[in-house]
Amino acid sequence: MIKALQSGFILCLLIFASCTQEYLPKPKGYNRIPLPDRTYNALSDSFPYSFEYSRHAELKKDSSYISEPFWIHVYYPDFEADIQITYKSINRNEKLLEEYLKDAYTLTSKHQIKAYSIEENIMKTAEGKTAVIAELEGEVPSQFQFFVTDSTDHFLRGALYFRTAMKNDSLAPVIEYVKVDIVHMINTIEWN
Repeated sequence: MIKALQSGFILCLLIFASCTQEYLPKPKGYNRIPLPDRTYNALSDSFPYSFEYSRHAELKKDSSYISEPFWIHVYYPDFEADIQITYKSINRNEKLLEEYLKDAYTLTSKHQIKAYSIEENIMKTAEGKTAVIAELEGEVPSQFQFFVTDSTDHFLRGALYFRTAMKNDSLAPVIEYVKVDIVHMINTIEWN
């Protein structure tokens, strides 16, 4: 009987001893960000331009003190992403076009302080519009900027911003998702 008690005691001691483990902290992980399917809405006819934008985004009027009538925000509430759209009429004035181009390049180059690289690509849409896309890498406030013009009457500029403290490497899947939507937007731009 004493041997049975000793065996039971040793067995209980082994069970309790095997259950205690030293806690090891887990490394920090990244947030899982679910990305929705791509579907698009058409912009209303009340603007001098139109394009298709993500159904998961909301259109908001630009309410800044410098805003002009056709400036809008394409806002993704789930991602806190904001594509700021500005529009200027050129009216066949080459000096205005030069001014708008200079402003677009100046606004992009302001990010050089924090950008690892700025890669610019020129593309022609199927409708013959010229688009310049700037992709910025690093901890920059705007990771993707673009402008589209027909060089005679219309100039539209856009910049992607996130209203979050998350680092850009954590936002990479969302940035890529929104960039595809922006390229779709550029390819569907029409002047009204």
